[in-house]
Amino acid sequence: MTSGHKKANRLIQSTSPYLLQHAYNPVDWFEWGVEALAKAQKENKPILVSIGYSSCHWCHVMERESFEADDIAQIMNEHFICIKVDREERPDIDQIYMEAVQAMGMNGGWPLNVFLTPDQKPFYGGTYFPAKNWAQLLIQLHRTFEQKRSEINTSAHELSQHIQLSDLQRFSKNSEATFEIGDLDSMFTILEGRFDSTWGGIEKAPKFIMPSIWQFLLRYYHLTKNQRALEMVSLTLTKMSQGGIYDQLGGGFSRYSVDGEWFAPHFEKMLYDNAQLLSLYSETYSITKNKLFKNIAYETVHWLQREMTNPEGGFYSALDADSEGIEGKFYSWTYPELEAVLQKDTNQMAAYYNATPKGNWEHGRNILFISESSDASIMSEDFINSKKKQLLATRSARIRPGLDDKILTGWNAMTIKGLVDAYNYVGEKRFLEMALSAMDFLEKNLITNEHIYRAFKNKRSETKGFLEDYAFVIQAYYSLYQSTFNEKFIRQAERWMDYALSHFFDEAEGFFYFTDNDAEKLIARKKEVFDNVIPSSNSVMAQNLFHLGIVLDRDDWKSLAVKMVSTLSTVIKAEPGYASNWGILMSVMSAGTSEIVIIGADAEAVRKNLSQHFLPFCSVMGSVSSSQLPLLKGRISVNDQTTLYVCRDKSCQLPVHSVEAALSQLNNNR
Repeated sequence: MTSGHKKANRLIQSTSPYLLQHAYNPVDWFEWGVEALAKAQKENKPILVSIGYSSCHWCHVMERESFEADDIAQIMNEHFICIKVDREERPDIDQIYMEAVQAMGMNGGWPLNVFLTPDQKPFYGGTYFPAKNWAQLLIQLHRTFEQKRSEINTSAHELSQHIQLSDLQRFSKNSEATFEIGDLDSMFTILEGRFDSTWGGIEKAPKFIMPSIWQFLLRYYHLTKNQRALEMVSLTLTKMSQGGIYDQLGGGFSRYSVDGEWFAPHFEKMLYDNAQLLSLYSETYSITKNKLFKNIAYETVHWLQREMTNPEGGFYSALDADSEGIEGKFYSWTYPELEAVLQKDTNQMAAYYNATPKGNWEHGRNILFISESSDASIMSEDFINSKKKQLLATRSARIRPGLDDKILTGWNAMTIKGLVDAYNYVGEKRFLEMALSAMDFLEKNLITNEHIYRAFKNKRSETKGFLEDYAFVIQAYYSLYQSTFNEKFIRQAERWMDYALSHFFDEAEGFFYFTDNDAEKLIARKKEVFDNVIPSSNSVMAQNLFHLGIVLDRDDWKSLAVKMVSTLSTVIKAEPGYASNWGILMSVMSAGTSEIVIIGADAEAVRKNLSQHFLPFCSVMGSVSSSQLPLLKGRISVNDQTTLYVCRDKSCQLPVHSVEAALSQLNNNR
């Protein structure tokens, strides 16, 4: 956002689109770094850390009301050292100060505004403040800092001590857990009790997508054949795809809906949600063969390709909720706008999308959504699609929402995994090509011989990758190996796992820190344990250890994964909503795993056929000839026919030559 102030502040040098939005504020902003922190110490001033991200609606509102106002900026500049942080580039800083604000008894969220002593210890914070309240707060905090400094120092020190406590100290149990299907039954019962049987999803508003909950339920269904679990997933995915949270014209999902019916979204679209939803819709399609789920996967990929892909194959981070300063303006329609495009077909399509002359939303605007009463039977699919194209073409000419065009390594790796899953289950080769192109972008720009880096915008940022980046990159390499049998991918996964174990792992607690051991020292070094909309980096690392342990025959890695799940098993069973990605790994450990090895000239065709089946408790390996991978050594094609070996607990059944025969052996294994 640029105001009338033409003079740029020092944020103009940033690689972050969010920080660049503030580059023309009259506030004397710093980026987080030595210069700002040293200035606070030298001048003995409190630090204001203001954290947000480029597609955050209330961040824009607070900027417009407060950070662009000369009188408020003057107070900020005179009494505080002001630091702007992009939470997506520096999740380590965001994690610490978000926990601090929540420990003060306040709700977390963004913008996050936290006041620190000169030695970075938090003493006050909150989220969005209206301009008048903000100005008053600044003056009040300045006076308090001057007059009651010792009290501030004491409370800030106590809060910092609290933040340094690990979640594992609070929630872990040193148990040698055995994993049984009965544990999964109780987790299912808890999730079913929180399920919205009318609209799908978890029964509350605002309603977030939480992809790993539904992926856990798919695995639970696969293991137990409990039909209710599959119904919960299918209903959720159907209702989401019909609601306003899904872009009915252009594909792709918004971050959450403000209501419990998936109707009115907060219109920002995040790469990480859509990456995971590609996996979820594709997996559910492989089980149900419901064409709707396949279509959603296609439309989401079309959106990714059209709006989120840079010329070299990397994926941008997010689309803003606002355009022209109004939330949802780009995506919503007045009735006359619909009439101008649809003309004689307006009544039919307006009824289909539940649009009314008065508007079904605010300010006379309509959010397009489909309901049970939307009668598509009187219109052909071709007719509906042709009208969607007309509406999309008209919408594309509007002033677009802001694009956060930085490329984040972890989120791109998640998208690679989503595209690979969509390729496997839907069979569209273009999806794999996009995944390979994105990995090529990461390897050229963000993965070096020494490190993985966090972010790219025109150039690589200097911020090294966090555990999230390493975890999702390893997962992406593993999934690319499973869908191509190219062993360079499994070797890269192995290499970065070795790096993570030596640079992130805490031997004392048996989990991974979020930051590299040579990263900047903050007031606390945290571990990310609980799953949220994005699965926790430790749960992804545990999955990586387990699956790579199988493929590379590393029992030490498998044992470490088992120990991580055991340590958290009590909380995983009690709170599956916040440990659903851990629950996925627990379900694998409960079911036991099988390995399928494919050897022979037609290994790729056989793999492609096999991968269309939902096999969440299998590792698939293969080669057209010989391989040095432990489970492939000595395996040969029998009678010059491509051969499949189904193995479990390091013992293999008789070789077979068809996917059907291998699936039959798998079923017998269970």
